[in-house]
Amino acid sequence: MLDDNIKTQLQAYLEKVTRPIELVASLDNSEKSRELRELVHEIAALSDKLSVREDGQFSRRPAFGVAQAGQAPRIHFAGLPLGHEFTSLILALLQTGGHPPKADPEIIEQIRALEGEFHFETYISLSCHNCPDVVQALNLMAVFNPGVSHTMIDGALFQDEVEKRQIMAVPTVFLNGQPFDQGRMELGEILAKVDSGAAARDAKKLSAKEAFDVLVVGAGPAGSAAAIYAARKGIRTGIVAERFGGQVLDTLAIENFISIKETEGPKLAAALEEHVRQYGVDVMSLQKVARILPAEAGKLAEIHLENGGVLKTKAVILATGARWREMNVPGEKEFRAKGVAYCPHCDGPLFKGKRVAVIGGGNSGVEAAIDLAGVVAHVTLLEFGETLRADAVLQNKLASLPNVSIIKSAQTTEVSGTDKVNGLIYKNRVSGETQRLDLEGIFVQIGLLPNTDFAKGTVDLTQSGEIIIDVRGQTSVPGIFAAGDCTTVPYKQIIIAMGEGAKASLSAFDYLIRTSS
Repeated sequence: MLDDNIKTQLQAYLEKVTRPIELVASLDNSEKSRELRELVHEIAALSDKLSVREDGQFSRRPAFGVAQAGQAPRIHFAGLPLGHEFTSLILALLQTGGHPPKADPEIIEQIRALEGEFHFETYISLSCHNCPDVVQALNLMAVFNPGVSHTMIDGALFQDEVEKRQIMAVPTVFLNGQPFDQGRMELGEILAKVDSGAAARDAKKLSAKEAFDVLVVGAGPAGSAAAIYAARKGIRTGIVAERFGGQVLDTLAIENFISIKETEGPKLAAALEEHVRQYGVDVMSLQKVARILPAEAGKLAEIHLENGGVLKTKAVILATGARWREMNVPGEKEFRAKGVAYCPHCDGPLFKGKRVAVIGGGNSGVEAAIDLAGVVAHVTLLEFGETLRADAVLQNKLASLPNVSIIKSAQTTEVSGTDKVNGLIYKNRVSGETQRLDLEGIFVQIGLLPNTDFAKGTVDLTQSGEIIIDVRGQTSVPGIFAAGDCTTVPYKQIIIAMGEGAKASLSAFDYLIRTSS
């Protein structure tokens, strides 16, 4: 099951375990149960602190629980936690075995203080790069609070449950049998939803912070570069963002980042955060900006957060990036996560053997169609224009696939369905005829929109919402700079965003020098 190299690495990790652990397996006569039995016994053989029991009474099979010896499991894996979830398994073993997690002590105390019973279930796909964050966060909560339990469920293995609960996007989390949330979530976000007083405490703590010299809004490539360049000047630097890494977290393959032949978005995001923290930057994650009050004579600029907190700063750098563009047609919002999806890597396995459409003929759309073609029964790619816009090598690969159809000059007008998607209606832009496609999934890949709603009325924006900047990254308001995909800079690329972030930071420092009294 595990190759020798992985076993050697895992054995080294398990040396950090300080207390006995039991792997409690619940099995049946299926092939997957045989594989799971092999997996847990291979893992247990790597440490004298681990043992296996096969008398588990868990309702889902195959599954196994991870628990301190003599205790009932509060962490379960329904399915084989391989692929992206293998790290989740390793961390569950280490943390259950007494190895301290890399988490803020305040967060651990917040987990311990939760009162009540919280039984979480997370449906995942093993190809989903967003799912492990959720699984690991909920497992950590289960380790430190006896009132919390968590089960990871491989949606591809438990298809009956997926159909019954109408799960068409991962990760999907249930709490005490009821829908809780969908999509990528960090530990702090989950705690904020179950701890009613967290937002008020957080707002008070943030408002009490000392004023910054430079405050960066956004923590993607542009924001990270801006924060590093500011901190290296020796000035008080902060970075406030909804999530560290931004849209990079949703990018699976990166092959054009100069000097690194290939990497994955989450890996790059983790490296960015590590680099930023190395310089002592005050990182404030899970925070959404509501509005900005520019600096006035004798007053600092103010960043007002949605939780009520207020941060003060001498200069601001906006690097809030962009988000997936929506079709804005009837049915899209109603059937989001019920057949309408935006991440083919994450949600594709849930559509195995089904008919789906991809909207968009650029690189992202064609890449999505190629990936999905290996999983689903048939892919129909719809392109608004007369020709596809993707690179020639991608178009050639797409054309070679037998289960892909391409429709050009197609304008999607409606998503149809009852409790989930059952079709798509489009207009042929040449003939004007309206046609319908019967299908069960729609993956939208039509570009990006800047995350600048909070900046309306503060700085000048283009009609499409991009922040207008000059060659120095300066906006229409003195002391407010901007960088990256949220601005008018052409070509939305990671490497360009980093350069723009550095440039905006240097401009902000120059502004501070020239305006400080």
